[in-house]
Amino acid sequence: QVQLVESGGGLVQPGGSLRLSCAASGSIFSINTMGWHRQAPGKQRELVASITGGGSRNYADAVKGRFTISRDNAKNTVFLQMTGLKPEDTAVYYCKLRTSVYYDYWGQGTQVTVSS
Repeated sequence: QVQLVESGGGLVQPGGSLRLSCAASGSIFSINTMGWHRQAPGKQRELVASITGGGSRNYADAVKGRFTISRDNAKNTVFLQMTGLKPEDTAVYYCKLRTSVYYDYWGQGTQVTVSS
């Protein structure tokens, strides 16, 4: 089994910054990608950003230029640096790990609230 533990969510004012972390542990044999999704109330879960083991990054259009994803392969940890936060970024953010056989593990989610 694989466990994903997220941290770093919270309340921030518009224009502020937050850094999310997600550490994977357990029976990790081969990771394809790690990334972040988010789900706002009444909306479907959507991709925010993902990164492969080789460092290739993919971002949702809504966060390009504001969010940066990075990864520490040695520690099986993925980070999401969020800057220029907007109220529409308010959501529960979920970490996802996809294995080399395309099985997905999810974290429990961390709340990000952007409000004045």
